[in-house]
Amino acid sequence: MIIVMKAHATAAEIGEVLNLIEEQGMRAHISRGEERTIIGVIGDERHLDPQQWTALPGVEEAMRVLRPYKLASRDFQQKNTIIDVNGVKIGGDAVVVMAGPCSVESREQILETAHAVKAAGATVLRGGAFKPRTSPYSFQGLGEEGLKYLAEAREETGLPIITEVMGVEDLDLVCEYADILQIGARNMQNYPLLKAVGRTNKPVLLKRGLSATIEEWLLAAEYILSEGNYQVMLCERGIRTYEKMTRNTFDLNAIAVLKELTHLPVIADPSHGVGKWQYVTPVARGAVATGADGLIIEVHPDPAHAWSDGGQSLTPENFARLMDDVERITHAIGRRLLRSRDEAAHIAA
Repeated sequence: MIIVMKAHATAAEIGEVLNLIEEQGMRAHISRGEERTIIGVIGDERHLDPQQWTALPGVEEAMRVLRPYKLASRDFQQKNTIIDVNGVKIGGDAVVVMAGPCSVESREQILETAHAVKAAGATVLRGGAFKPRTSPYSFQGLGEEGLKYLAEAREETGLPIITEVMGVEDLDLVCEYADILQIGARNMQNYPLLKAVGRTNKPVLLKRGLSATIEEWLLAAEYILSEGNYQVMLCERGIRTYEKMTRNTFDLNAIAVLKELTHLPVIADPSHGVGKWQYVTPVARGAVATGADGLIIEVHPDPAHAWSDGGQSLTPENFARLMDDVERITHAIGRRLLRSRDEAAHIAA
């Protein structure tokens, strides 16, 4: 059973719940987030009545959840979670597109890309300042310098920024600049990092591990949720299979499965899913048609000379065509594409 305390529950109210759990012969797992406290009841809970707990002062909700992932499950929350990032709502009727380069290479590069993706309608800017690379000799990112360039791009365009955090030691620094924290595929089961971002008040985009099952992925999300941070998005970015014609095998099935199993927003990353720019738009169309709440797309003003992932990056012109294609798909399935204000104003004119 999970007991969710109200946002402003007092220490005395929490203590009363903990005492009652012990009196019932159970153990409590308590997670204190910035917004609220969540108490997991550990033991044979079959004789417990959820209404017994909701009657206690300070308790918002108590419920049984049979799946191993509790807080991420639709059994816990039927209604879709909607995450508000500086006015950009992710998880609702509108499909959101995040776009930008794989790596922040220079001030000029990120500013040029930011203006280009906003002009095409993107509502979130992506860019890597810390890069986990397979080879230790590959470009690892500009670090804080890259974060500062991203912040400047946000100031100029108004786009919220998403960037990757690679370790607990970098979290405070990245939180100073980022609007959304990205947990990369290689860190999906970095449990200390998951717990640490769970104790922040920042939205988190959790990418699927290279060979992770859907249940393992949801349990990774559970680590974040159990620390009190409910602002979690799941990002399908392809899994490793025997197929070598594409960088990864993009798991379109996962989007449909997740929309049934969880209330969390689902984001698709066709750039990493296929690894070849010419396939990004077709896979993006399929992801939105299947139910994805958003896309994260790599865009570079000069992909042939990109410092990382140039082969899967779209030019601004190709990205604009992707946006038009995606918009037609959203209309066909009864949704809409959320476009940046500048682009929307341009269309209206």
